Amino acid sequence: MSLLLLLGSTAAYWNARHAADTAYDRSLLSSARAIAERLYNDAGELAVEVPYVALDNFAYDITGRLYYQVINFDGQAISGYEDLPAPAADIAMTEDYPALARFYDAEYRQSDVRVVSLLQPVSTTSASGMAEIRVAETRGARDRMAANLLRQSLINLGVLAVSALLLAWAAVTAALSPLQRLRNQVAERRSDDLRPIETARLQREVRPLVEAINHFTGRLRESFARQRDFIAEASHELRTPLAALKARIELGLRSDRPEDWQQALREAEASTDRTIVLANRLLSMARIERGARAVAEGGAERVALAPLVQELALAMVPLAHARNIELALEVEQALDVWGEPTLLQELIGNLIDNALQHTPNGGTVILRLRAPGLLEVEDTGPGIPPDERERVFERFYRHSPEGTGLGLSIVGEICRAHRADISLHEGAEGGLLVRVSFLVE
Repeated sequence: MSLLLLLGSTAAYWNARHAADTAYDRSLLSSARAIAERLYNDAGELAVEVPYVALDNFAYDITGRLYYQVINFDGQAISGYEDLPAPAADIAMTEDYPALARFYDAEYRQSDVRVVSLLQPVSTTSASGMAEIRVAETRGARDRMAANLLRQSLINLGVLAVSALLLAWAAVTAALSPLQRLRNQVAERRSDDLRPIETARLQREVRPLVEAINHFTGRLRESFARQRDFIAEASHELRTPLAALKARIELGLRSDRPEDWQQALREAEASTDRTIVLANRLLSMARIERGARAVAEGGAERVALAPLVQELALAMVPLAHARNIELALEVEQALDVWGEPTLLQELIGNLIDNALQHTPNGGTVILRLRAPGLLEVEDTGPGIPPDERERVFERFYRHSPEGTGLGLSIVGEICRAHRADISLHEGAEGGLLVRVSFLVE
């Protein structure tokens, strides 16, 4: 607004100057014409009788001064002030009036003056040509008129600016009042209150913002609910093996026979191993949630699956050899995907470990990379019935009593984080075929 006022004031100043010059130039030209009409022939010489009306145009301004000069066609001054400044050669004739006249500013007798030079064709008995009539006036009256016009313009601009500011303030206040009410409504809520904000009485301009907030709080509410359910299920799952471990230790302590102690220790060791496996799975779930957030926030990178699968397969070879299971790798095509390397390593490692656990001695586990973007793990184990293939991705759902119920659940979470599809099928030899389909760009 200040910049606009500055530009408006500058334009008002020049407009006021132009308006004052236009008004006074007309009177100045009228005086020059009045003098030109009184040119006459006096014994073959050009003479002039300056009428009073030529000077009366400026009589109302007693502070101004008027000067004139009449020059014959020989360039000699025949009346008036002889030292009035002449127009410069580059000053063009005015196009505002039907006259051979030029207007220009000059300095005369230590005052700024405005001058008109009018050319008038005349003739005498002995010669003919163009006579020049110059009329000058001091700029005091013009400057006062320009100042008055400028003052009025600035008053108008000031009133307009103040009105615009008041209207803008009122409009912005009215427009932001729904946001203020929304702010108060959100500020008064408890930290655990994630209910949707009502949109019934909101303006349509604010409604998309509130709907976006409701969508975000809805996802946050679902995330908190999943965390609560996971903590409750994890607590339950950990309580059972820990209670069994404590019971076996207490049973061994009540016995006096060394063989009972050894049996209790062996059972405690097995229970501890299962508890460690379960704790590791729970830690994996926590890592998956952090990695999924990183992928969603743009932290994914280009990962080559073939070297990753080969590395994990080599790491699992001793375990497969101990169980007399053949572990094979078939790479039909190199596969690069966008994702988080740690999560992809967790996914492949869980699939291999799950296949080795459920494959009997002498069986086979095959890893395949196929086009377009397919990762397959096939085993010769007992497989999973079709009616249970969806439920095995639920947390703590056990198809067999040996597992923790988290292996395939972890795999499903990683697939969702990478927007990959996972499906279970019957293998060629009756076992389980796990197929993961990645998006390939």
